[in-house]
Amino acid sequence: MENMKKVMVQFDFPGMTVKEYDQIWQDLRAAGYENPKGLIHHAGAPTNKGVKVVDVWENADKFNEFGQALMPILNKHGVKEPNPEILPLHYEYKIF
Repeated sequence: MENMKKVMVQFDFPGMTVKEYDQIWQDLRAAGYENPKGLIHHAGAPTNKGVKVVDVWENADKFNEFGQALMPILNKHGVKEPNPEILPLHYEYKIF
């Protein structure tokens, strides 16, 4: 049975530039993932070490399905496989 609890997923991509991040999104869009199924929110920000990504997904299963499309694109760009932190979402505040 599919886990229906929303999750927050955090990634750190050490050494990644925003240009590389933008190119990965361009490749995801070209592969048909402009709006990945199950993704509710996505944010990416440069840090002093690379790029941090924080997502909210409908559930962990949807995130894992997307990972099957994401990993080949990350590999294409020489990005080391990330070690995401997947946390059950406790609270979500929507303004819109």
